[in-house]
Amino acid sequence: MSAQVSGADGGVPTLGVFAAVDIGASSGRVMLGRVTGAGVQLEVVHRFPNGVVELDGGLRWDFDALFVEVLEGLRAAATIAALQGEKIASIGIDTWAVDYGLVDRSGTLVAQPFSYRDDRSRAAVEPVHRKLDPARLYRTTGLQFLQFNTIYQLATEQDLDGLQALLIPDLIAFLLTGVRRTEATNASTTGLFDAVAGEWATEFFAALGLRRNLFPPLIQPGETYGNLLAEIATAVGLPRETTVVAVGSHDTASAVAAVPATAGDGGEDFAYISSGTWSLVGLELNHPVLTEASREANFTNERGVDGTIRYLRNVGGLWLLSECQRSWAQEGFRPGLTALLTAAGALPPGGPQINPDDPYFIAPDNMPERIRAAVRRTGDVLPNDPAAITRCIMDSLATAYARTISAAECLAGRRADVVHVVGGGSQNTLLCQLTANATGKPVIAGPVEATALGNVLVQARAAGAAAGGLPQLRAIIGAGTSLRRYEPWT
Repeated sequence: MSAQVSGADGGVPTLGVFAAVDIGASSGRVMLGRVTGAGVQLEVVHRFPNGVVELDGGLRWDFDALFVEVLEGLRAAATIAALQGEKIASIGIDTWAVDYGLVDRSGTLVAQPFSYRDDRSRAAVEPVHRKLDPARLYRTTGLQFLQFNTIYQLATEQDLDGLQALLIPDLIAFLLTGVRRTEATNASTTGLFDAVAGEWATEFFAALGLRRNLFPPLIQPGETYGNLLAEIATAVGLPRETTVVAVGSHDTASAVAAVPATAGDGGEDFAYISSGTWSLVGLELNHPVLTEASREANFTNERGVDGTIRYLRNVGGLWLLSECQRSWAQEGFRPGLTALLTAAGALPPGGPQINPDDPYFIAPDNMPERIRAAVRRTGDVLPNDPAAITRCIMDSLATAYARTISAAECLAGRRADVVHVVGGGSQNTLLCQLTANATGKPVIAGPVEATALGNVLVQARAAGAAAGGLPQLRAIIGAGTSLRRYEPWT
């Protein structure tokens, strides 16, 4: 299946062909990205499900199965490229953040990685804070407090002797190349990374009794992990010299790199919402905001492509709706998403809302009843009706987005003139319009495949098939992408 995402044209010479491995918390894809002078064309060559499983006493990722799917996707990409007489120049990998796998000296993964949705790290928060004051942590890392941050997950580990931690995209890259590195945008989500220096915060490793080399050395977006291992190249049908290039391996870093901001719609003065399972809401800055007020507001300073700072907060996302759909399906009710949103949009405004950031909603299991229970705790009532529950989710997300953008503007001293929504949520017309209404700002929706586009364009620049900084890369996307604009209703 192909998707014309930017202005690529069959009559325009192809400058480079790249494979993008893009894995989220609920699904993954391998895509071919063809870069031309007119834009980028993405072709989905393999889709596969992803999700947590109950295994060995916790919620874990079935990483072994995930890696098999990655190989299957690369095999499909190689086959399709060969049929077209094309050569894949490189492979880039992006996934979700904070989770890691532990490998021994021989490179063997010792257990399937825990998921951030597992509750094991909750008990580790207080012991970590006894050793490292939260204010001190924030002044160095600038990282939003979330109970599943890598620093708290690591504090639950019993014996790390002889083991090394590889964040999920780095673990995939290691199995493809045999090279151990830690990509910087994802490293910045660990709670062990200095937001100003752009290096590991070595004093935090020491304070927690962790080895300085627990993580491999850092690598920046655009740098190369290495060539494919011989056995991997043979298995997927790619040349041995095919490289694996570091991209913004935190999927949000790749998505924000692909925000099609131009001078005509606010230029640098934009807010963004990377809308998917989670919503990542914030501003792009040149320097971190490490004030006490920023810490109290629970904003994070994560690394972006080209050393930018993604100043944002994690806000609850479309996980709420997808989990409701899963629960309804188990009861035999399977409404289509379009029908749900249409019915929800027909309801009057001013209905009950929830706090989508509440940790109460992190774990799966009967989300409709959880949402109704949360509404009851506010003294309101939410009918057991899919349309009403859907509208509650959409209103709550839009309100949370507006609240988060306003706080970011105050804390960073920057005003956004426009809100860019990228990712799957950019197709949700109800949510986009409610967001424009709640923020009082125009919302520009698209591209849907921002993460894959950012992944491909960083690879393309590394290969010489694209040039310039983020404005130039964004111009490639903006020139050919179909975007939709929503004005606030007065």
